[in-house]
Amino acid sequence: MKEFNQYINGRFINSTSTGTTEVLNPCTEEVLSVIPEGSVEDANTALEAAKASQHAWKSLTAITRAGFLNKMASVIRENRVFLAETLAKEQAKVIGLAQVEIDVTADYFDYNAGWARRIEGEIIQSDRQKEHIFLHKAPIGVAVGICPWNFPFFVMARKVAPSLVTGNTCVIKPSCIAPNTIMEFAKLIENIGLADGVLNFVLGKGSVVGNALTKSPITGIVSLTGSVFAGQKIMEAAAQNITKVSLELGGKAPAIVCADANLELAVNAIVSSKVIFSGQVCNCAERVYVEDSIYDKFLDMLTKKMSEVKVEDAFSGNNPDMSALVSKNQIDKVSEMVEFAKKEGAEVVLGGMRSNQFDKGYFYQPTLLTNVKQNMQIIQEEVFGPVLPVMKFSTLDEAIALSNDCEYGLTSSIFSENFNKVMHASQELQFGETYVNREHFEAIQGFHAGWKKSGLGGADGKHGMEEYLQTKVVYAQYRS
Repeated sequence: MKEFNQYINGRFINSTSTGTTEVLNPCTEEVLSVIPEGSVEDANTALEAAKASQHAWKSLTAITRAGFLNKMASVIRENRVFLAETLAKEQAKVIGLAQVEIDVTADYFDYNAGWARRIEGEIIQSDRQKEHIFLHKAPIGVAVGICPWNFPFFVMARKVAPSLVTGNTCVIKPSCIAPNTIMEFAKLIENIGLADGVLNFVLGKGSVVGNALTKSPITGIVSLTGSVFAGQKIMEAAAQNITKVSLELGGKAPAIVCADANLELAVNAIVSSKVIFSGQVCNCAERVYVEDSIYDKFLDMLTKKMSEVKVEDAFSGNNPDMSALVSKNQIDKVSEMVEFAKKEGAEVVLGGMRSNQFDKGYFYQPTLLTNVKQNMQIIQEEVFGPVLPVMKFSTLDEAIALSNDCEYGLTSSIFSENFNKVMHASQELQFGETYVNREHFEAIQGFHAGWKKSGLGGADGKHGMEEYLQTKVVYAQYRS
């Protein structure tokens, strides 16, 4: 069993809190590590360290800062198997997907390093003679990143890479459920030459450490990936100092399947989008709307495909499709939502209960529900598990209206071979992302952003990097 300490100002130090939290393997329920609960004092110490180092850090050229991102990418690649195994153990993420997360994280650091020479301002024509207006992009200062448990390593990079390359220093709070991979990374980058205080990792509860990091006047921007409730708490705390927030919150992604769709492609993409990491992904297809003329055929195909999903230990050599849910709380929540759906009249076509093939662990069966109504909880609220409700629609506009009838607005998809339908839906769907004839998963060069209660701001690509920049205008008059 491992023990982790706070990583602040370039060294590992004990927390001022005596409380600890155990990190479990969701497949076996064994204790993997013990982490400090963290304190307000820990959070403030990390922020002070980040503040003290920020001026020197921003004074470096952007390409010099980018070099440290490249070093981080190299360290990840050199330790890719170790990091993937650590991630799989703490999350019950199947080892193949864990390896993908590690490898994409390395790519993400390199990708953001590439923006170093592309941080641009403008020269604007003035209304006055002999004057130039210079528009500069400047770092905000100290960035705080609050990470989730579902893609902890990648999302850590999503917050660290753009903030550092643009000249901010950073304090990261990992999830208490899955902190191990991030803290192993902190150990691995100790010797890359990064100045003390530029990057800090503080462990602890969101209600204590997260709140302290957010409400501090030192913090210039808070980036959170988490629940709507967590986002609301962040906004409340940040309001005290008018601190900028960037939030990626929950999702309830609809998948629209039209009669002219390639049904095999649609089935494969929707199932892939549902069972990836056992359905614990914000992008996941959470509800399916199927045109009535193909409903029965599609449901038969979907049921067959879902019944073939392999559920095993994350390290199984059989290349399983999914493993356990991340915690007891998570499987309890999924179970309760399915049971409530059944009470409301939903019919279980497949699954619908905890798996009985394992002695330990938080395993839930891949589940299909029919006879659901638009106002049911299972349609309106995020499940975050391998549960898929399916409904009929008659017209595309009806499907779009049903899709938009939700407080979330992160991702959506449509399956159709008709260009006009695809373009119409992509314009009318009230979601930050729409996937056409493909699975629900974004690219690092895009812009991952939610509408409505799914968030503010966004991540990835040029626009994600610009979240960590503020604008300064200089009016410069000159004499001939």
